[in-house]
Amino acid sequence: MNFSLRSRTLFKTLAVVLALALPTALAISSADARVGGGMSSGSRGSRTYSAPPSTTTAPGSASQFNRTYTQPGAGMNSAASAPARGGLFGRGGGFLGGLAAGFLGAGLLGMLFGGGLFGGLGGLSSILGLIIQIVLVVFVVRLAMSWWQRRHSPQAAYANADAGAASGPQPNQRSGLGGGLGGGLGGFGFGANANTAPLEIKPDDYEAFERLLGEIQAAWSNEDVAKLHTLATPEMVSYFEQDLAQNRARNVVNKVTNVKLLQGDLAEAWREGETDYATVALRFALTDKTLDRNSGALVAGSEQPGEVTEVWTFARRPGSGWELSAIQQTN
Repeated sequence: MNFSLRSRTLFKTLAVVLALALPTALAISSADARVGGGMSSGSRGSRTYSAPPSTTTAPGSASQFNRTYTQPGAGMNSAASAPARGGLFGRGGGFLGGLAAGFLGAGLLGMLFGGGLFGGLGGLSSILGLIIQIVLVVFVVRLAMSWWQRRHSPQAAYANADAGAASGPQPNQRSGLGGGLGGGLGGFGFGANANTAPLEIKPDDYEAFERLLGEIQAAWSNEDVAKLHTLATPEMVSYFEQDLAQNRARNVVNKVTNVKLLQGDLAEAWREGETDYATVALRFALTDKTLDRNSGALVAGSEQPGEVTEVWTFARRPGSGWELSAIQQTN
């Protein structure tokens, strides 16, 4: 009897932990150690809460920001306020949000008080019922999130293309390989018009984006905060400093080497007041290693090079060059 009671208590505790941890685990992807920590950080001016158009390099959608100083406000466009609305699945709750919360809450309470989806069939069935409820809730939430992202993502990467091509991206965009850092324009493709963009992005600008990709990774690896201040906005540097402080607390150092741009193209470019913005999709190769700060032993990552696709936004103010304003992960 005592064994059975202890077993039921153990299973109930485990079920509660799973119920609380599983949604969080699904919502947060495994963080990489490279610049930005594998998260979406920074600001894109008034378009911070508006998804950048998809491109040939990054055909999917870009993740919403995990870290940003920009708050939704009246100055944002209509897409910026979309995350705060309810609807089918919104931050304000919505139908599926309330349904998911109701299922999860009912499952937890039912389990704690001996109930659950199959509460009348005994303890083991109650635990199994709760697990089934968790799986169903996770499935519904993921399905709704996917639907919401498709609904609010722009349908064409070049919305200001001529009327004859308004149905989709231009087919004349180049996206070659080779070049890489220090090799001219590298893998940047041209022919991509900005989304509502009065701002022209020239070859010199693409060269600056490619150069910044390498210099930022190098400054990060060297933990050179002073150099990062010359390459990125104060907001981005504040995030870099937080991540570097966490590495020091863990007694590790992240080294990103062999960075080479493989492909890149423009998503959109625009001007706000006196500030220019350009959002570009970047696919690049790199070797990402995390080492013990004292011994130099490999803690995480690999000696083998890998590939990463991210969406970077650069900002330029009068009298200064481009600097990194945001990094977004791709879905």
